Amino acid sequence: MAIMSCGVFSSPEGSGCSELAEAEGAEATGGTAESSHEGRAITDPLVVPVGPGKLPVPERETWTRQMDFIMSCVGFAVGLGNVWRFPYLCYKNGGGVFLIPYLLIVFVGGIPVFFLEVALGQFMKQGGISAWNIAPLFKGLGLASMVIVFFCNSYYIMILVWGLFYLVHSLTETLPWATCGHSWNTPQCTELFGLGGCDNNGTTNNSSTARNCSNLADQRSPIIEFWENKVLRISGDLGEPGELSWQLILCLLTTWVIVYFCIWKGVKSTGKVVYFTALFPYVVLILLLLHGVTLPGALDGIIYYLKPDWTKLAVAQVWIDAGTQIFFSYAIGLGALTALGSYNRFHNNCYRDAYVLAVINSSTSFFAGFVVFSVLGFMASEQGVDISQVAESGPGLAFIAYPKAVTLMPLSPLWATLFFFMLLVLGLDSQFVGVEGFITGILDLFPQPAAGSPRREITAAICCLVCCIIDLSMVTQGGMYVFQLFDNYSASGITLLWQAFWECVVIAWVYGADRFMDDVARMIGYRPLPYMKWCWSLITPVVCVGIFLFHVVNYQPLTYNKTYIYPWWGEAIGWALALSSMLCIPCTVAYKLLRSKGSFQQRWQLLTTPVWGHHHLEYMTPEAETKLLPPPDSLTAAPLEKATLFETVI
Repeated sequence: MAIMSCGVFSSPEGSGCSELAEAEGAEATGGTAESSHEGRAITDPLVVPVGPGKLPVPERETWTRQMDFIMSCVGFAVGLGNVWRFPYLCYKNGGGVFLIPYLLIVFVGGIPVFFLEVALGQFMKQGGISAWNIAPLFKGLGLASMVIVFFCNSYYIMILVWGLFYLVHSLTETLPWATCGHSWNTPQCTELFGLGGCDNNGTTNNSSTARNCSNLADQRSPIIEFWENKVLRISGDLGEPGELSWQLILCLLTTWVIVYFCIWKGVKSTGKVVYFTALFPYVVLILLLLHGVTLPGALDGIIYYLKPDWTKLAVAQVWIDAGTQIFFSYAIGLGALTALGSYNRFHNNCYRDAYVLAVINSSTSFFAGFVVFSVLGFMASEQGVDISQVAESGPGLAFIAYPKAVTLMPLSPLWATLFFFMLLVLGLDSQFVGVEGFITGILDLFPQPAAGSPRREITAAICCLVCCIIDLSMVTQGGMYVFQLFDNYSASGITLLWQAFWECVVIAWVYGADRFMDDVARMIGYRPLPYMKWCWSLITPVVCVGIFLFHVVNYQPLTYNKTYIYPWWGEAIGWALALSSMLCIPCTVAYKLLRSKGSFQQRWQLLTTPVWGHHHLEYMTPEAETKLLPPPDSLTAAPLEKATLFETVI
């Protein structure tokens, strides 16, 4: 019998499959595993043996309410990229036409992989590493996701640090980046962006306006000087780290303390905090939109955002941008979605949840575009320039373009405070859910501790402390160069696409797409649409490979501000960050195959046989036989070690 046909739920002879696997495994390794169960021998190392006691199977912690899971996924996946990256890509790639490739790839790439990760966690009841016991040979997928999310946790918080810094400085009567004359300003500082800063007759094609404003091209805006000289205090090179900024260190410590107390008690505390952090940004976005559409030039900005350019559909870069944005904004390949899904109840309808969350995620991105471009339209109108000259993405939008815009608004400190508080909250839940996903993956490698054990709190503290120490390199004068290395390599499109490709291949071709569909049916009561299986098996891997190869072929050396080119050793550090996760998969496969004995077929068969933990026990065998475990005092230390089955990290 082929191992691919041995499904726990997808085959009526599933129980025989595990016995076959053990028989073949014993033949390969020269040993057997035996214990008694209702008077008959069990030779299956993949199923936890049970006895006649009356102690219930230990249950995994679950969400207090299922809405906690929805809000956590919204908070994690809907982040800063939805606000500062999607609108810019939409405007750059043909306006409303960009929605065609975007929505197409959502349905053939985003939703299938999003659903796969959540369903895998819910089915296996394990975090990002142990969930891949479903195909132990490819447990490197779990290790890779932990490496990626660890790097993300380390550098992503810097956006919150800068946001907190701006938030504190917004609580003043006059915004400090609105004027020159401060200690961080240079003689070239010119208040060029105020009303009447340069000759402006309200048109964008007036030659005298263009000439007069261009005469000030060598001058520097107070907004840019505040960002580069006050916040970053940026040095001239990656090799010049310079001094630590004590103000940024205070902001860094504050944000990590907030993150720690959001996750230290597990999903019970996370589920409460996330209601505010996930919903409040929508309140602020609505307020900003209502205010933005009343500003002069706002309508022009919105038209610019949506105006279709059908010729863009023939440009490969448009499709690549759509695919890359989806994998970023859906938080795919980080292992955190698997961790969140593992806290679901077994029969939760994760299939429905995947579609609901996809609609929320993409709708938020589209809605944020109206907020951003209404303000950019106003700013372009006030400056007398084309919108293309003020449109920004990434940190440039959050810390240069938008601060520049609010200086032109009435009650500018109020709108600046609202914007940066929204930015802080929007990034906070993405941060602490990412940390939660990492901690879950680590804790699931070890047996459950006794009640009242502080293991989770200690692990969370160590994780936050280590990340905080790494972040010290990003609060120096050369910190922005380090930040860009992490941002462009450690969690880049290349690493996420590589991860998503292998996830689909392992589930569809190693474990079996039909088998996994049957497992999902066991959880939700029906099989998902066949298109989901087709995506896992063929369409999504092809999309991932296509975008991956495009990124590799069109690779450009990393630069900062389009002027500074990173040295070769900086590029080498970046690629080391990227390969540290990508190599986890082939290295783990090679290690496991070399460590096993027997023919290649025997090793493959043994190493692709799922390892089911005791959390999974009640769903694997008849209820009457598996609902109870022996009481603790009936097990000595040695039997307990056999009864609690888990793999080491490798």
